Amino acid sequence: MEQLIAKARVLVEALPYISEFRGKTVVVKIGGAALEDPLLRRRFAEDLILLDWVGIDLVVVHGGGRQITQMLDRVGQQATFVDGQRVTDASTLEVVEMVLGGALNQELVRLVNHLGGAAVGLTGCDGGLARARIVRPELGLVGEVEAVDREVIDRLLPAYIPVVAPLATGPDGNALNVNADVFAARLAQALGAEKLVLLTDIAGVLDRDRRLISSLTDAEARALIAQGVVTGGMIPKVEQALAALAAGVHKIHIIDGRLEHALLLEIFTREGVGTQVVTAAAAPARPGAQP
Repeated sequence: MEQLIAKARVLVEALPYISEFRGKTVVVKIGGAALEDPLLRRRFAEDLILLDWVGIDLVVVHGGGRQITQMLDRVGQQATFVDGQRVTDASTLEVVEMVLGGALNQELVRLVNHLGGAAVGLTGCDGGLARARIVRPELGLVGEVEAVDREVIDRLLPAYIPVVAPLATGPDGNALNVNADVFAARLAQALGAEKLVLLTDIAGVLDRDRRLISSLTDAEARALIAQGVVTGGMIPKVEQALAALAAGVHKIHIIDGRLEHALLLEIFTREGVGTQVVTAAAAPARPGAQP
């Protein structure tokens, strides 16, 4: 009986969040372990379906860097990186399109649909969704999104969950490879999303003692970067969070995708399981916030 009561309490705790976010748009970027591990991928799909059923408009952007590298190995091509970013020549782009726009995208779509949801797969090239330009020629066919036409997403929501591969149309009409975090942030900005959620392979933003920071303001996040507390691959994630905030996205969440049902726990509980980044004016009283 105590276990049943505990389950009821969890549902009651979620009610105000369901009420607050019903009818709002949430953009979720999935990558890393949450995308690779079959169990975590299934739990993620279950989270999407529940969020969709309670009336939240979801848009999913997926990465796939490790899967691209694995496929390159299988076809005898060597992956090359500059400053941690993949160099994409014409032959590499063929593999990128095959993995992102094909296998991975359709696998996620099939899983959501199999579990009772309604998902549709597309890339940023479909319906003129995203246009990009090359800003670092040394990376080859890698683009930065310069424009988003949200019409195709608006036509899909709320009937379907769009699952988007981070490819965009370049100036010559051909596809360009785009960093998934950046793509998700630009899409969230264009959609006026309530939240942008980035699933990572670490707990969130950590302080000097490697403890999770539950909540950060934009000013605090900038200070942590300047002080060298935020380092490595977390820097671009936090920078994208700051850019999305500046463009009007209300909250950005950086959470551990290795945790089952991390998406539900972050959105539907007061404590959350990762780091939320907000403007100073919107900063809530959340346990574990940066003092």
